[in-house]
This record gives sequence, structure tokens and C-alpha cells, in this order.
Amino acid sequence: MTGATAHRARLAYVPEQPAAAQQPPAAEKAAAAEKATVVKKATVAKKAVAAEKAGITPMSLHTVHFVLPGGVDDPATPSGGNAYDRRICLDLPGFGWEVTRHIVPGTWPRPDQAARDQLARTLVDLPDDAVVLLDGIVACGVPELVVPHTDRLRPAVLVHLPLGDETGLPPAVAAGLDAGERAVLRAVPAVVATSDWAVRRLVSHHGLAPERVHVAAPGADIAPLAPGTDGVSRLLCVAAVTPRKGQHRLVEALAAVRDLPWTCELVGGLGHDPGYVRGLRTLIDRLGLADRLHLSGPRCGADLDAAYAAADLMVLTSYAETYGMAVTEALARGIPVLATDVGGVPEAVGRAPDGGVPGILVPPEDPAALAAELRGWFGEPDVRRRLKAAARGRRAGLDGWAATARSLAAVLARLPEAPRRAA
Repeated sequence: MTGATAHRARLAYVPEQPAAAQQPPAAEKAAAAEKATVVKKATVAKKAVAAEKAGITPMSLHTVHFVLPGGVDDPATPSGGNAYDRRICLDLPGFGWEVTRHIVPGTWPRPDQAARDQLARTLVDLPDDAVVLLDGIVACGVPELVVPHTDRLRPAVLVHLPLGDETGLPPAVAAGLDAGERAVLRAVPAVVATSDWAVRRLVSHHGLAPERVHVAAPGADIAPLAPGTDGVSRLLCVAAVTPRKGQHRLVEALAAVRDLPWTCELVGGLGHDPGYVRGLRTLIDRLGLADRLHLSGPRCGADLDAAYAAADLMVLTSYAETYGMAVTEALARGIPVLATDVGGVPEAVGRAPDGGVPGILVPPEDPAALAAELRGWFGEPDVRRRLKAAARGRRAGLDGWAATARSLAAVLARLPEAPRRAA
């Protein structure tokens, strides 16, 4: 029951009725029904007040307007950010927040004029004092559109990756995106990041007040244990094929261990940076690895499950990650991980309850270290057993998406009134 409903119930008035003998049967029934309804409302209202005093939130849905990038639902362009956004839309209602989605197509975070105009219309149309969650890839590149609305809305920005951390950007572009992001994040009352590392990064880099930056780490759905192949030789990399994901470093490392009996599948979108994809294919062909290393494009649903089920080891060679959802997706199936030690990846890898580490982390920009760890994986059965046992232990302790939604719902509930309304 909402507070307004409880208020109405408390103020309800039952007019005094004449004696039953003087009423016609229909009027008597109507009066009795009205009285019963009022009593019921009053009882519910008393229970709601008691629940509030006890610290229990009555089950009523508030509304959050979620501003999302175009392509969030496109299976041809999967990403961790898109998967996170979709799952939040599904799970927030369980924690009291009905989600109204506002999808804004465009080449975010550097949109064309049509995309800018649509975002501007979307924000103008939102009612005063509305609770608004904006995906950072949409909001942070256009402070001139977002910041003017912070005095009438109650906005929070969800940062999947700091814009300036994207690999391969020209320095001037990266600097411009970084400055825009700083302006937006300093203007909104709450920022949500996807790992403790990302919180620290945003606070220190943009000079944000720590109490305004919150973590809502991605959850994981526990899946059946992956049977793998022979327990060692099938490698899997799940990541969009882009410079930031660094698949070329994986190719170079695999070339250095070509004498080992590995095969590797690269699962991920191929349309984000066609030039990088062409270069990667050329590198694979030049090194003579085309028969063992396959770019299979984006996969989802049962196809993606099948790729994980066949994997013995997950590999990820990113230059930057705020968390690394592919890591926990692998661990949710008991698959150990070999990854670069960047950003929030160590948090995603985590530890099993007994302290075992379910993965190996190598320095970035060091294909030789990656190759050395691959040789250890193939050549040391004890290492494999230890990693697999830790992966299964970590699998059992992974947080689900309900924890993510609960954390985000708490942030939304604490958003202050818009300054204009408060004034």
C-alpha cells in the first residue's frame, strides 16, 4: 500500500446510518458493504504504519526511468553493459522499482545530431522530480544535454566503463570524453559503478565525493558444471573483438605455444571495430593458426551455453575492465580463468571459501607471461586440479543478480529531492 492510500484510509468517514429496520434491503446491503470496505482499508493502513515503524518497506512500486543506448537488446552486438542493463530491468521490480525504459539509438558516447535531439526530447519529457537512471555511455559524453536537467530530476548515472579508458581513442577524443564525464558525474547526486575498483577509480580520477559513488557489482547465474573436452586443451575467450579486449595479445601468446595441443574459440561481436577484426584475421593467418583459432562471432542463449560447456579454460586479455562479467560467467560453470590483471578483474576472479584462487592473473602488455602460464596449465596437472577445485568453490559462492538489483534499488531510494523542488 502506498503512503497516499494509507493516508486516505485513515481519513475515511462513515456516515451514521438509520436503523436497519427503516432501511430498504438494498440500502442496508450497500451500507454494510461500505462499512466493511472502510474497516478493511483502516486495518491495512494500520498494518502499513506498523510495518514502517518496524523498518519494513510496504510492497509498492516506485518508478525509475532508465535511459539506455540503442542496441541494448540486439543479439548481434552483445556486451557486458547491455546484459547488465537488461537484467536490471527484469530484477528491479522485485525490490520496489518499476522500470520505464527509454532507448536512445545513436553512436554513443559520440552521437550525431539526430541522437542528440532524441536524448534532449527524452529528458525534456520526463516529469519533474522523476527518478532517472542513465547509462553512462549515453549520459557522460553530452554534459550540455544532461547537466541542465539535474536541478529538476533525481538522476543517477550507471558507469560500466570510464569513457576515457576505452583503448585506441585519439588522445584529444579521450580527453574530451573524460572532461564531459567529469562534468556529468559531478553534477548528479549519485553514481553507480560495477566494482570496488571502479568506485575508487571514479572517486580519485574525477574528484567525486566518496559517499556519492556506489557499487552494484554484476551478478551471475549458476549454470551446470562445464564438462569441457579433455580437461585441458579447449580454450575459450568471450569478449567483443575490439582493441580494448586485446585479442591480438592472445593470438601472439598462442603462437608461442603452438607446439601444445590447444584449440581456441573467440566468441564476441565483430562489428564494433571492423579494422581491428581485419587486422586480427590477418595476424592469425600470418602465424598459421587459422585451423586452431576461430572467430565465431556473437553467440547467445543455448549457443553460448554450448561454447562454455566445451571449454576447459577461459582466457581474457583485456587492457581495461571495470569488472569482467565473462569471468564470472565462466566461474559459474566451474571453468578456471587465465586473465590480465587489470581493473576489476581480480574482484571478478575472487576466491573460493577455502581461500583458493580460481584463476591466474598476468601483467598486461606481456604475451610472454601469458604463454608461460599456458605452458604451466598444460604441463602441471596439480596446477589444473587446484584451479578447477577453486573454480567450483567460487561457483558456489557467487552472488546472484538479486544482490545487484538490491544494491541499485537502495541507491535509487536514497536519491535526494531535485534542488528546484526542494527550494
